[in-house]
Amino acid sequence: MSGGLYSTEAKDYDKTLDLTKIKPYGDTMNDGKVQLSFTLPVEDGERAVEAAKQIAKAMGISDPSVAHHEALDKQFTFFVVYGGISHTVNYEEIEVQTVAVDTMSMEEVDQYIKDNIKRKVVMIGASTGTDAHTVGIDAIMNMKGFAGHYGLERYEMIEAYNLGSQVTNEEFIQKAIELEADVLLVSQTVTQKDVHIQNLTELVELMEAEGLRDKVVLLCGGPRISYELAKELGYDAGFGPGKYADDVATFAVTEMVERNLI
Repeated sequence: MSGGLYSTEAKDYDKTLDLTKIKPYGDTMNDGKVQLSFTLPVEDGERAVEAAKQIAKAMGISDPSVAHHEALDKQFTFFVVYGGISHTVNYEEIEVQTVAVDTMSMEEVDQYIKDNIKRKVVMIGASTGTDAHTVGIDAIMNMKGFAGHYGLERYEMIEAYNLGSQVTNEEFIQKAIELEADVLLVSQTVTQKDVHIQNLTELVELMEAEGLRDKVVLLCGGPRISYELAKELGYDAGFGPGKYADDVATFAVTEMVERNLI
């Protein structure tokens, strides 16, 4: 039987891809389906579900449905909302600032240092300010590294010093002077109320006051760090999620050579 509710013919889905007008992909091309999560400070229940739907509509999401809701405690409820949007972006016009260096392997970095710097490079890293998280800086610095990417401590031509967490900017600078560091790595995980921006900005200001900023390669990283933000704050580069020790090492040593910090 054909036609009506019993049609077995395939629906004529939109299969076109226009990079000047891209939108989210959920089930089919150009359907604009999105999923988002948030928490409301209200008790779980039907009124809370309706509140979540109305907030989603106010955000421009059409036909929102609450796919999941769960009480975090008596006065807070977590929601997962599914719906559609009509917004598009021109992908072909997007330009992103990023590190423009091809990542070298650990062995290649070591050889690059031997050929171009001709001495060991001193790198220090820390989670500065009140940040007590060390996962990020450990993934970059520690010998075992992360996800199959060895940390800087394993590099033959790098002397890596992991100072840990909750290191004040003043202590960090003092240690850099003491060790005659070439490269400074700052990890920031805590981002509430943009405390990471305040802390990163303060470090640059203190280094400039000490006359050190132009004498070192200054890098930062963390879940909310992008290359563009890092440059805006006065750093040489920023490394966000998905970056490893070899990315950091490659940029650091090539930057040293380019700026003649050897």
